[in-house]
Amino acid sequence: MAGGPQIAMLPDGKRLHLQYGPTDMIVEADGEHDEVAAAYRQAIARFRTLLPELVGELPRLRLPVDGDLEPDSFRWSTARRMAEAARLHRGSFVTPMAGVAGAVADELLAAMTEGRRLERAYANNGGDIAIHLSDGAEFTIGLVDHPGNPEPAGRFTIAQPMPVRGVATSGRHGRSFSLGIADAVTVLARNAASADVAATLVANRVNVDHPAIERRPAQELDPDSDLGPMPVTVAVDALDGASRDAALDSGLAAAQAMREAGLIYGAVLALDGTYRVAGQGLAGALPAAA
Repeated sequence: MAGGPQIAMLPDGKRLHLQYGPTDMIVEADGEHDEVAAAYRQAIARFRTLLPELVGELPRLRLPVDGDLEPDSFRWSTARRMAEAARLHRGSFVTPMAGVAGAVADELLAAMTEGRRLERAYANNGGDIAIHLSDGAEFTIGLVDHPGNPEPAGRFTIAQPMPVRGVATSGRHGRSFSLGIADAVTVLARNAASADVAATLVANRVNVDHPAIERRPAQELDPDSDLGPMPVTVAVDALDGASRDAALDSGLAAAQAMREAGLIYGAVLALDGTYRVAGQGLAGALPAAA
């Protein structure tokens, strides 16, 4: 592809920056020097092939998940990860593209950790994060309430015994279109692709009919959008408290259903500085959860 991948160590000498087309990632590994160096070489080698592989499978990745879209029918492992995560939510409108950022993070982390002895590692793809933890290791994430806020609204620590190895955030301010009005929905799940798809769907459900919300067909904004003619949110003016709460409660119901089905560990939903939380321990990380 034109330009090719851009790869550089950040000034701190610990984190690796990888950029190729729309993919912009930070990876970091902790462990013995030789193990970390080998992990970074493996990450770089895998990164060079990721985007060209996905481009070749884009037409089918933009199709809604149904009985004919089997993960094993895709040639490359990243596309299979996307399809597997999306198929967990059959019955909702979802395409594998809902999990693309998380699946790329999972794929790069898998390459980075293969055969390596690392204490901890992560691959952060624009806020969708795949995590590796050895025994006793922890990873602290920031819980955002709006992408424009420089400081997280709270922090939550993922310990190694927890069934969480992926974190993703979605909402109307993100890189992708949203059917809903959430400022941010952060989901914790067993991998980043699953968290990415779930965050997208929960953010879509943070929604309400209101004249202050402006929507346009996705295909008018991007002819290649997998959402086609579906109305996506382009602007939200001031909402009254009842409408805000109704939107959040709708999203919370979706998140709780996913948690009860074992699809996610938990979720934090934010709109206009107000929160809803599904999952143990997350509420205590926020200034106000109700």
